Amino acid sequence: MRRRIRTLAAAFLALPLALAVAPSAHAADPTTMTSGFYVDPNSSAQQWVAANPGDGRAPAISTSLAHTPMARWFGSWSGTIGTATGAYAGAADQSDKLPVLVAYNIYNRDTCGGQSGGGAASPAAYASWIAQFAGGIAGRPAVVVLEPDSLADYGCMNQAQIRERQGMISGALAEFHRQTPNTWVYLDAGNPGWVSPATMAQRLHEAGLRQAHGFSLNVSNYFTTAQNTAYGTSVNSELAARYGYTKPFIVDTSRNGNGSNGEWCNAAGRRIGTPTQLGGGAEMLLWIKAPGESDGNCGVGTGSTAGQFLPEVAYKMIHGY
Repeated sequence: MRRRIRTLAAAFLALPLALAVAPSAHAADPTTMTSGFYVDPNSSAQQWVAANPGDGRAPAISTSLAHTPMARWFGSWSGTIGTATGAYAGAADQSDKLPVLVAYNIYNRDTCGGQSGGGAASPAAYASWIAQFAGGIAGRPAVVVLEPDSLADYGCMNQAQIRERQGMISGALAEFHRQTPNTWVYLDAGNPGWVSPATMAQRLHEAGLRQAHGFSLNVSNYFTTAQNTAYGTSVNSELAARYGYTKPFIVDTSRNGNGSNGEWCNAAGRRIGTPTQLGGGAEMLLWIKAPGESDGNCGVGTGSTAGQFLPEVAYKMIHGY
């Protein structure tokens, strides 16, 4: 009953603010419908600690990583996607906590970067997958980060491929808008070192940003929160000047405690950042990329595959060396 009362109050009180930001933004505020962020009980750090209780690194990884709220990523490895997202959002809802989910299965995913290639078999397959993703969440409160890198990763794509991707993103946003009234969806906008604010504002708008609650920054990267806040503000200035609206943004702080050294793929010497929270210079600071999970066969993760948990990398990231 407590959450239901908060739900009704939040939906009423948030309506004017949501409409002021952009006409298509969801009215309900999932942060006021829940009592904090959900800790994934099956995160890679949780699994490793459970399997290696006698390892000398386990206490630090347990304390600093395993019990910090962070996102769960969903893709082809997730099985029947509606069942998977429904189970995750449902478990969080039972705990009265707010889950963060990442949709990462777009057709031709990471086509230019290459380390995390894959995704749906076709645009049509993606449309079906994302519709089921949204349907699994349904009316439960949630935060969704939509397709990291998808709009920044245009460098090797031709115009037909870009238009195809924009159509997939726009269609995905329409599905969330239709099926998930209590979910805030953030369309990924890369990071400050990748695409200029003017270019990113155009890409966001052309991909249907009006249908999203906001945009996400720094996913799986290392730029400081201050750098991301400045970049997000610049993107919003471009959106306002060109298209007449702005959007809230979130920042991935999971690995930005030491900032960036210019490398994006398993950079050495990085450190965990501010734990998941509301505010902090953005609408939310979230751990979206799980610290210790590899970016691919590169840097301090040489010999690993994208998403593989590397305990030594995780341990060093806790201490910043």
